[in-house]
Amino acid sequence: MLLFLGCSSETTAPSRSGNQYNPEQTVQAERTMIARFHEAVGTVQARTDTRVEAQVTGRVSKVLVRPGDKVSPGDELIVLDSRASQTRLERARQAQQTATSMQAQARDFLDAAKAEFDKSKSTYRRMSQLHEQKVVTAEEVEKAESAYLQAKARLSQAQEGVAAAKARVGEAEKVVQEAEIGLGYTTIIAQESGEVARRMVEPGDLAFPGKELLTLQTGASLRLEAMVRESLIGKVRHGDTFDVIIAALGESPSIQAVVDEIEPLADPVTRSFLVKARLPEIPGLYPGMFGRLRIPLGEHETVLVPTEAIRRVGQLDTVMVKSHRGWHSTYVRAGDIYGEKTEILAGLEGDETIGIGHSEEAAQ
Repeated sequence: MLLFLGCSSETTAPSRSGNQYNPEQTVQAERTMIARFHEAVGTVQARTDTRVEAQVTGRVSKVLVRPGDKVSPGDELIVLDSRASQTRLERARQAQQTATSMQAQARDFLDAAKAEFDKSKSTYRRMSQLHEQKVVTAEEVEKAESAYLQAKARLSQAQEGVAAAKARVGEAEKVVQEAEIGLGYTTIIAQESGEVARRMVEPGDLAFPGKELLTLQTGASLRLEAMVRESLIGKVRHGDTFDVIIAALGESPSIQAVVDEIEPLADPVTRSFLVKARLPEIPGLYPGMFGRLRIPLGEHETVLVPTEAIRRVGQLDTVMVKSHRGWHSTYVRAGDIYGEKTEILAGLEGDETIGIGHSEEAAQ
């Protein structure tokens, strides 16, 4: 008899927790079609980063900008110690003056040699004519010819001297020009508009060619550079618009980004392609921030319930479901969140009556 009563109580007694549950609100689990996305992670980068380097070796005298400063073409960025360059320029100018003076002397010598040549040439012609007329002797003609040939040689030497002096002046002018350029390189200026991103030098540091001093962001806007796996690269085309989520911007809506570059070579390690999507100008958006490029994968059918209806029990998610026997707790596997609703991947079929909240009396 006792055995019979015990078996009878196990099969007919309803769940006390289910009968005690009294929801504040009930809703229906919604079965609907939602869009699926693959989120390719990436980093916000400037469209163009310019490395500012010195073109001459020198000690840094002044650094006129700091990270975050806006610069325009022609703005001074860094000033190097210019004393050595100034000395080289002065020496080059002195050498130029010396070469110019020597050129003037060579031209004077050429003028004198030309005058002497013309005179000796005229004398030789006249003596030759007089010799034909038997007026002068052959010895006098030979003397005039010798003077003529000597004047001709001196004229040739004078012409060579002028050419050499002119070449020295040209070389001196080039040395002066190089010294002026070198002196100009001691003041580093911005070549285009941009923003200072990094500063890697301080006054007193040694600057030399190849050493980065500053980094300027000179692009018109920023872009997200994300790695897209090879199985999805066919869904991305140049000019396509995708949603981008920047976590650092908080609860702000997704950003519309336009794909403007796809590198055609996949990374052999990750089997992914680098996709660069242009971002609009947004306050608070900076290079280096983490972002996700959302690539549509089509639609799929799923079950949605209000997020507040899901209760966490340890590491498991549960919802209260009403059946013909009353309320009972059902384990579910939650997925993505869509606004105020959460996707249920397993545990519900849809159209179930779901309870939200419960009274304190029921909890006791």
